[in-house]
Amino acid sequence: MDKTDVIHDEEDLRFYMELEGEEAELTYSITENQELDLDYTFVPESHRNQGLADKLVKTALEYVKAKNLTFVASCPVVETYVKRHPEYQSFLAQE
Repeated sequence: MDKTDVIHDEEDLRFYMELEGEEAELTYSITENQELDLDYTFVPESHRNQGLADKLVKTALEYVKAKNLTFVASCPVVETYVKRHPEYQSFLAQE
């Protein structure tokens, strides 16, 4: 489902989608090791169960992959996605 495109707002440290006056987002911070700490995912209730959280996470992880970065999965949604998509495991920051 390609309801909308995911926008990467690097100033606000988030990936988001505009949804009929609402927004779905995945926020992150940058650690001292320059890793993306993917820390919070939100999809408005009226847009849930449509795969939008997965789309946000995939976009963020593809960004990490393209930039050859690493990430921290602080958000349970991100953690679950990575378990289902092991191709991103190699970009997971080592503790």
